[in-house]
Amino acid sequence: MLSRYVLPLAAALAALSAVPAAAANLLEFNFYLGGPRFDGVLPPCDSPGALAKISSRFAEKENRFWSPDLSIVAFDKVREVAYRPGPPNTIPRRFCSAVAFVSDGLKHPIYYSIGEDTGMIGQTYGVEWCVAGLDRNWAYSPSCKMARP
Repeated sequence: MLSRYVLPLAAALAALSAVPAAAANLLEFNFYLGGPRFDGVLPPCDSPGALAKISSRFAEKENRFWSPDLSIVAFDKVREVAYRPGPPNTIPRRFCSAVAFVSDGLKHPIYYSIGEDTGMIGQTYGVEWCVAGLDRNWAYSPSCKMARP
């Protein structure tokens, strides 16, 4: 009795899986109704605004959680590593590297990315960064590899 239903059920499942996927209807789109539109306009790696964000957030993180007297004093050898390395239609990002002079007298490599509309509530560019040797919570471990393209 059961074998009588197995063959039609298998045939129905095979027929359903052979139907091509349909495009999303209007209700399945996101709020942009056509997807987000990115301009790809990002500040350069040596932008004072981006470097100031990194310095202030590094000092805030160190003061709040680790060593209260540690801060970034200066940047050197700032260079662009990659621009929009991902697939098309992804968030535009500029990947950069530099050498950070830290207040303890040591130099540390720093890797950061500047992303379009990734700042506060998507209104401005955002900066993600990692100071090699000072990634104490291993957010970009190992050795800041996850902060690079």
